[in-house]
Amino acid sequence: MKVIGYGEYRHITSQSIPKETIDYVSSIISRVKAEGDSALVELTERFDKVKLSPADLRVEWGELRRAYNAIPSALRDALRNSAGRIRDFQELQKPEGFTTTIVPGASAGVVFDPIQSVGVYVPGGSAAYPSTVLMTVIPAKVAGVDRCAVFTPPGRDGKVPDAILAAAYLAEADEVYRVGGAQAIAAMAYGTERIKRVEKIFGPGNIYVTVAKMLVALDVAVDMPAGPSELLVYTEGFDKPEWLAYDILAQAEHDQRSRAILVTTDRDLAERVAEVVNKEGRESPRREILEKSVGEAAAIVVCTREEGVRVINEVAPEHLELVGEGAEEVFRLVRNAGAVFIGEYSPVPLGDYTAGTNHVLPTMGWARRASPLSVRDFMRAREFLRCTRDGLIRIAGDAEIIATSEGLLNHARAVRARIGTEEKHGCGGG
Repeated sequence: MKVIGYGEYRHITSQSIPKETIDYVSSIISRVKAEGDSALVELTERFDKVKLSPADLRVEWGELRRAYNAIPSALRDALRNSAGRIRDFQELQKPEGFTTTIVPGASAGVVFDPIQSVGVYVPGGSAAYPSTVLMTVIPAKVAGVDRCAVFTPPGRDGKVPDAILAAAYLAEADEVYRVGGAQAIAAMAYGTERIKRVEKIFGPGNIYVTVAKMLVALDVAVDMPAGPSELLVYTEGFDKPEWLAYDILAQAEHDQRSRAILVTTDRDLAERVAEVVNKEGRESPRREILEKSVGEAAAIVVCTREEGVRVINEVAPEHLELVGEGAEEVFRLVRNAGAVFIGEYSPVPLGDYTAGTNHVLPTMGWARRASPLSVRDFMRAREFLRCTRDGLIRIAGDAEIIATSEGLLNHARAVRARIGTEEKHGCGGG
């Protein structure tokens, strides 16, 4: 982790996806589209070092129940408690339809329906993430999704970790597949002999998964780029460098491409945090990952709070932690962040696991235009209009005038035919 000044930060915050990565992922998607299950089997053997048959791709339902009963009781209780908080938080966000009177005799409204089938990606490989299962499947079920299929890479033993299967059982996932990487995204988008395609794809993943979601987005809906983890910590007037260092390491240990930034008005604090981060990173069991991610991390020293807020809004981080003096004021000034953690006792891992807020968040600057994953993403709206003849007469004039101005005369006729030319009708009156 290096310490830099405000004028240098733009050189370390930009991210781009190499063209060769895009081409490589595109070739994987093409193979799955053309070859189906056989491609999934071959790619799983290549990337995960596991030889499966097509019949092995799906995890049987009995395995989920067995895993739920097999995990330690403390973990089972923690998952159940977290699931309850997540479910409660999502229930509060569930949109409700409405009907309103436009003019006497005409009403309009909206109803919300769940998407019928969704695919959820749960990362694996270097770690198991049962929390991601809860964060994605529970909002889907709160929305009322009929079919929620979970995809996750198998371990070297060919099995999905019990913690993930237990979380899938607890969250009431409908299907689980031991398929990971870009090939899992392709299977969700296009289907195979044994896997039905879905209407929308959700979940975080590495750069290959993120690119795959972008590439299939023309053919299937996707949630957002939710790639390698990002954290920006802003602090002033706070003197616990170890706390901040552990917060940075917590996000940096996810992936070599994880991005961690400290922004502070205190250069001495920045140097002390960087010292702890660099030391702990070298000694961590996940030092192979941290060597790269910590090497790209930076502590940015700003002169004023205004400069700090400017950095935050330009970076648009996935996770934003506000610690020390002025945290509430900075929160009011920030516009671009996926999830914000306010105060020294609100570390990001609470949101990662158990507070109820969602940890599937926009990355790569998408916090400027996207929101945290929620029940709303698993639903779609249907608008409706209901008119009596009297209601039609009251608003027909405006429709005819606008249709005529656009040269769409049959639009105007479709309205006029219902009321007769001898009728006098209003122009938007009540």
